[in-house]
Amino acid sequence: MGRGRRHRGSTSKRNQIENSNDDNVRKPLKSEASFDSNNLQKPICSNLHFEEYYKEQRIVKAQEWDSFMEFLRKPLPAAFRVYSNGQFCDEIRLKLENDFMISLQAEAIESGELEAIKPLPWYPKNLAWHSNFSRKEIRKNQTLERFHEFLKLETEAGNMTRQESVSMVPPLFLDVHPDHFVLDMCAAPGSKTFQLLEIIHESSEPGSLPNGMVVANDVDYKRSNLLIHQTKRTCTTNLMVTNNEGQHFPSCNTKRTLSVASETNPHPIDQLLFDRVLCDVPCSGDGTLRKAPDIWRRWNSGSGNGLHSLQVVLAMRGLSLLKVGGRMVYSTCSMNPIEDEAVVAEILRRCGCSVELVDVSDKLPELIRRPGLTKWKVHDRGGWYRSYKDVPKSQRDGVLRSMFPSGKSDKDSSGGKNSYEEMASISSDESAEEVCDLPLELCMRILPHDQNTGGFFIAVLHKVSPLPDFQEKVTQKRNLSTRNNINSSEKSSSYEAVSDTVVTKPEEGTEEIVLEATVSENGFEPPEMESTWNEGIVELAQKLDDIEGKREVPSMQGKWKGLYPVVFLRDQTGINGIKTFYGIKDESFPLYGHLVTRNSDISSHGNVKRIYYVSKAVKNVLELNFAVGKPLKISSVGLKMFEKQSAKECEANCCSFRITSEGLPVILPYMTKQILYATMADFKNLLQHKSIKFLDFIHPQIGEKAAELALGSCVMVLVDDSQLGSEQFKVNSSTIAIGCWKGKASLTVMVTTVDCHQLIQRLSDRSKEKEKAENCFKTAETA
Repeated sequence: MGRGRRHRGSTSKRNQIENSNDDNVRKPLKSEASFDSNNLQKPICSNLHFEEYYKEQRIVKAQEWDSFMEFLRKPLPAAFRVYSNGQFCDEIRLKLENDFMISLQAEAIESGELEAIKPLPWYPKNLAWHSNFSRKEIRKNQTLERFHEFLKLETEAGNMTRQESVSMVPPLFLDVHPDHFVLDMCAAPGSKTFQLLEIIHESSEPGSLPNGMVVANDVDYKRSNLLIHQTKRTCTTNLMVTNNEGQHFPSCNTKRTLSVASETNPHPIDQLLFDRVLCDVPCSGDGTLRKAPDIWRRWNSGSGNGLHSLQVVLAMRGLSLLKVGGRMVYSTCSMNPIEDEAVVAEILRRCGCSVELVDVSDKLPELIRRPGLTKWKVHDRGGWYRSYKDVPKSQRDGVLRSMFPSGKSDKDSSGGKNSYEEMASISSDESAEEVCDLPLELCMRILPHDQNTGGFFIAVLHKVSPLPDFQEKVTQKRNLSTRNNINSSEKSSSYEAVSDTVVTKPEEGTEEIVLEATVSENGFEPPEMESTWNEGIVELAQKLDDIEGKREVPSMQGKWKGLYPVVFLRDQTGINGIKTFYGIKDESFPLYGHLVTRNSDISSHGNVKRIYYVSKAVKNVLELNFAVGKPLKISSVGLKMFEKQSAKECEANCCSFRITSEGLPVILPYMTKQILYATMADFKNLLQHKSIKFLDFIHPQIGEKAAELALGSCVMVLVDDSQLGSEQFKVNSSTIAIGCWKGKASLTVMVTTVDCHQLIQRLSDRSKEKEKAENCFKTAETA
């Protein structure tokens, strides 16, 4: 997500959902005295350059300015989202509504707020919540300790995600369907990817895997690890995580390689295009000032200028990967028009009538948003510029024509005048300011003081027809001043600066990606290059064109340094062993062709420790990627379904792989063997003691059934007392089950201690609610 991402440092797993540096600036509560007595130095929440810049840009009316700045200086209220596809979604929502909304009210009144927590009115089904306490207050305030523990445990268990409220907005405007191929171009740390996966699974048929998928891309491998940790909790087979540069993301077009599928063995897809693209680009991040007050100290207008070109190139690449009829959302957490409206205006100019802005004013009506700006100025170290022709030639490396509302150069607007005549004709009054003639008012600005949030910018784009023939020219020239400015972005260190017509230097080993960029979207040869390009660049582009028809697709595995190769599991004997042991019918849940590893040796003494399951959509993309030479830099794919056991008992069985906790919800409906049904008493007893002998089960028949199972991995499913022994029990999304290991005389739970405690607490709460409901019913009958 984010922009201004650099301010979220590395954290423990417990706090790594959205680390921020919230600091109090308002009067502390009485109950906060215990942690506020250290007189820690308060952050400086002011910057004269910031105020002068945004006053000049007129992003708010003069009478709103004080309110705007007042909210920017306050800590950002905490917000969180309940996982809609989780087993305990309804219970968590009821606990928030019936418990914490009431119990925290006194603390809210003391702090001058009307409500402690409340559901966000614009988010569907009351699944997103807004707290009037900052994250630091929740962590440190003793009165909020029970609420803090609740948030912490539910987040660790995967039932909840802490996420800034404005960050939840872009995925809602994408209009994602379960059969869509979705690309999240700059995905880390993964909160929006999590949302996209939720939407795909929530709208799919119950008991079936979606036909669509999400490709979550982020160039930073370390940050993508956080993304993988986030999305792991969705238990999805429909996700692929890649580490390509967004501006070079490959379309894997088989028509441009020699290994194109033959007519006898065609690929299901011949090019990687997407129905939806989320282009949430790196930015200066001044919309996050409330949670990252350190930005106040180092903010300057050059940060936005330095990122503008990269943002344009990322957006253009996103549109080129978008199917005709598809939708792309461009978003930033910056309030700077150079990163927002100027980028949208430039891509609209480049794309002509093939792309249009979508009016979504009737969607999410409770969300307060403002129209995009149609006029703005550009500021650089040389001062303010209202038009590109005002910019001295010495400054034009850092101030580009695409930053201005009209996007016109000297030649476009001079009408034959020389530069001196043009400069003389510029009036100093307001009438000389440029106004963009594109419908930028259809963009959305979310400002902090409108609904107590951070700042955000969103534009929804619809691809009406193929893009015009264009060529993303490659150059080795670097803009050093822009390069330095990019470092102000959290992800910027991973990118190189680019001008408005130049793509960055490709990654090592990505020659094929660059080749794709030199061909127009509809497959025709690009037009001749403009004479303004120097000879060296022309020669380089021509060489790339020549190479395209001659190069062979490399057959090597492990193409990307530092990443293990993705390999389809082709061992029929091993797969049949898994199917037989767990009683999985291939027609209902196919395994062959859907299992992948990061190592090709799956023998009993081999190195394969984990087997991943991929959906049909992910399988097709993997096959396409192999066919065109593996340009996708895949760091994670599919769902870890099986893990190899080192126990000696495995040697005597045909299956040496156990089912993982994250894979269990997906595969359980298709299992017919190694299942043990247990009542609440025995289920909780096993969780508490971790291991129980067959003779020690509360219900002897459960111990007898356990003894009959084959040695190795098995599953215990929670059922009501009335369902014990019934053959009619059907697994659904609300079924509670845990992985176990059946030994010679005992059954051992294969769940972490944290998960055991969390599940015990959840079951205890469920029992209390059930008992309370029964007592109410009896009381009503008596009355």
